[in-house]
Amino acid sequence: MKTAYDFSAKNLQGKEVNLSEYKGKFMLIVNVASKCGFTPQYAGLEDLSKNMSKDLVVLGFPCNQFGAQEPGAASEIESFCQVNYGVSFPMFSKIDVNGAEAHPLYQFLKGEKPGLLGTEAIKWNFTKFLVNREGQVIKRYAPTDTPEKIKSDIQKLI
Repeated sequence: MKTAYDFSAKNLQGKEVNLSEYKGKFMLIVNVASKCGFTPQYAGLEDLSKNMSKDLVVLGFPCNQFGAQEPGAASEIESFCQVNYGVSFPMFSKIDVNGAEAHPLYQFLKGEKPGLLGTEAIKWNFTKFLVNREGQVIKRYAPTDTPEKIKSDIQKLI
């Protein structure tokens, strides 16, 4: 049976990272964008990453598929996140989350936890997937579900 730990992705520096590096931790996997109405959620994600528990890792996956809201290169994304939100959690290279070119990790996540009415497609930036310590997807959150709102779900698990 596949788990999230079976996948890898390139970080913003271009280095391949195996998600198995996070074995034994909860992961909150989020498709992010710098020019989105939900972009201020970076602050809440950073708060979860820093203050929640050492058992939680937030992983950011920039995506330009929704309103071209992540047009920058990796260095621009990294700079934006650092300067504006002090992001210290792992950030990955820009990916597609929908369509024929969707990253294999996102194909897996969407298959494990479809959205409303069973649709798999990601609807917008800042869709979140919570993955347990065994690498299984346990919950999918809508872009409107803020990090502050989902904090209690994570606290119950950790």
